Amino acid sequence: MRSLLIASFVFAGLAGNALSHPTKNAGPVKRRKTLGFGPDHPHAVFHSSPYQIQTGFAPMSADADPIDVAHRFVKDILGTQLTQSMSYKIRKDSYTDKNTGVTHVYVRQVVNGLEVADGDMNINIKDGMVLSYGNSFFKGAVPHAVGNVDISLLSDPHRDYCDVLSDELRANTHSRPYESQVAFNNPHISELSHVHLSNCAHQNLPYESPSSFNQDDPADFRPALLQFMVAATHNDDVVEDILDNFDKHMNEMIVESPTEHFAPTDGPAELLVNNVPDTVNPVKARLAYIQVPGKEAGSMHLAVVWKFEVEMQDNWYEAAVSATAPHRIISVVDWASDAPIPTEPEVSELATYNVFPWGINDPSEGDRAIVKENIDSLASPAGWHAIPYANDPSLKGVRFSKKKGFWRNTTTTWGNNVFAQENWEGQNAYIDNYRPDAGESKAFNYKYKPKVTDGSDAQEEAQKYINTTIAQLFYTTNLVHDLYYRYGFDEVSGNFQQYNFGRGGKENDAVIANAQDGSGYNNANFMTPPDGQNGRMRMYLWNTANPYRDGDLEAGIVIHELSHGLSTRLTGGPANSGCLGWGESGGMGEGWGDFLATTIRSNSTYSDYAMGAWAANTPKGIRNYVYSLDESVNPSTYKTLDKPGYWGVHAIGEVWAEILWVVSQRLIEKHGYSDVLFPPKPDADGTIPAGDFYRPSSGKKPLVPKHGNSLSVQLVLNGMKLQSCRPSFFDARDAIIQADQVLTGGENFCTLWEGFAARGLGPDAKVEGRTPWGGGIRTNGYNLPLACRDA
Repeated sequence: MRSLLIASFVFAGLAGNALSHPTKNAGPVKRRKTLGFGPDHPHAVFHSSPYQIQTGFAPMSADADPIDVAHRFVKDILGTQLTQSMSYKIRKDSYTDKNTGVTHVYVRQVVNGLEVADGDMNINIKDGMVLSYGNSFFKGAVPHAVGNVDISLLSDPHRDYCDVLSDELRANTHSRPYESQVAFNNPHISELSHVHLSNCAHQNLPYESPSSFNQDDPADFRPALLQFMVAATHNDDVVEDILDNFDKHMNEMIVESPTEHFAPTDGPAELLVNNVPDTVNPVKARLAYIQVPGKEAGSMHLAVVWKFEVEMQDNWYEAAVSATAPHRIISVVDWASDAPIPTEPEVSELATYNVFPWGINDPSEGDRAIVKENIDSLASPAGWHAIPYANDPSLKGVRFSKKKGFWRNTTTTWGNNVFAQENWEGQNAYIDNYRPDAGESKAFNYKYKPKVTDGSDAQEEAQKYINTTIAQLFYTTNLVHDLYYRYGFDEVSGNFQQYNFGRGGKENDAVIANAQDGSGYNNANFMTPPDGQNGRMRMYLWNTANPYRDGDLEAGIVIHELSHGLSTRLTGGPANSGCLGWGESGGMGEGWGDFLATTIRSNSTYSDYAMGAWAANTPKGIRNYVYSLDESVNPSTYKTLDKPGYWGVHAIGEVWAEILWVVSQRLIEKHGYSDVLFPPKPDADGTIPAGDFYRPSSGKKPLVPKHGNSLSVQLVLNGMKLQSCRPSFFDARDAIIQADQVLTGGENFCTLWEGFAARGLGPDAKVEGRTPWGGGIRTNGYNLPLACRDA
């Protein structure tokens, strides 16, 4: 059983059920174990209509400070709930969108001095008016002092999730789920089996472990952390070692002093814990509350938990584990998802790259060409090959003289937005890994002509072209950074940069982009910690053809992965990476990546598109359906989420991406198509010309893309900023419709509803018995709002 469990783990960043056709020396394709579940929040709401805003809350003056408006609004909503024991705090990652003028305010509930980890409120404010808000604050009786609720009153989200997965497996295999050959022949059941194995192998540990594991001291996090590591690790040797030497591991943990801050912080100190088994960096630990459903229908309780941030080789978890015994895992999110500008550095000449240019998705669609470094004075003011000495992680501990100046110019694939390098060993080190050096000319011009091999040296043949691979990855990642920046993913909203040019947000979080990562095949993944910590992208070789195919050369895969960083940072605010963990929310995290990748590769002549077709060496690609307007080609509707095989986030994401694809085509029918998705570069004075890209505007009116494809990208990104933490399909849909109201005054109200309703997500769509992991019975809604129906 143990060997079977180990063999079942998959790298599930992009591919989900990616097909593999191993060559002679490939060996088994590893699967990345990942945990993801949490309690239901039936009381959570997202209100985007003026009629849903709290009754009696009058708009303040147009020049009122948005933070003051937020304070007043929160107090108005909470009313008598606000006591000495229950309060709130405005998070520091709140910000104002420079284009729309909407201020996104993020609020966290505080009870007895502890944060409620899932007590979130996001409030969207403009001109003194609350446009919309989401709210998942705890509404029950607040304990008078820090303490834990009687465990017998609480449901167990972990066990509940696993019970449903087990029932679903039995219903589909009619036999023991781990041993049924059906599970390995049917990709849908195989994925369900993998999800069950990843999440449920140790679900009973809190109840069955020896008493020494369950020391009932809520001030001692060590038993809770070790029990989480048993569930989290993919390594059976580590599991056995922890179980056999529990006390030894407890005693070997080293707790550093609480994290120091320049200014005092509210709440309990955050601890750093070293020597935790199977981790690659110190674990962060702090006490918090979390909301847990009671066994009595409709009841919710606050439980004290230890919140852990656990960085492992293939995962980066945010977990909540009961502070008192039995130490149950209540919630877990895997962050890995299978101003004034200083003087610019003196650049002798722009870099050039021999790559598949922007718009060519993969080698099957066109040839390579020499292209120049893109200098966008807004998105990348210093270009792609410059980084401040002070922000360069390769120079930590090195002292500099003033003669060297502010900027360091590089001749490798190392810059302010991305560090690109090989990672053949599949480890977490990256600074000293190999990357090409093009010298003073910065001409990254390398050949690419892999040969068919007998299979024994297929990987070595692919590695011969590592210079080409890294140059392509660096080029694509920088362009995605610049594109998303121009649509609003900037410093204050949490983008990925080492240096933020004094524009706000947290720094030192450029993307670590690993080419030909040796930790897997036939996939890709992206880890998104909160703002101020580096995102990490791992791109793999695909052994689906001879010669091997390199995922770094398929732009759609790279764009999909980078879009995980985009959606995670924009949803719920840049300091909260826990909003897209599972169920419909986690699925949309996958779907946005597919939609944006498909939109970027499309052109004015409509076509259907597959995802990952070149890398996987199959015309259908790695999804159930290609993305198409033709319902006989892609029949996905909202109701499709009820079908067997749509438990995983990738399958859920397919449905969301297909819906967005249909919506975007409606906008293109109405507004036409732009051959260029990049907005015009700023003029010398910093103003952005309208050109043929934006509508003419004046005063404080936001810039509005004039064509349907560029407008759809803008509305999708703006919608991410507006929607609540842990959004449903309905919430994300309503946020996009509100984004259009803010941007255009609602002129596309009916066009958007027509697109959503065409695939069953009209205003009459509904779901009964929805569960946090995506279950429930859905009903398609094809009707339009009354205002959009023909007389």
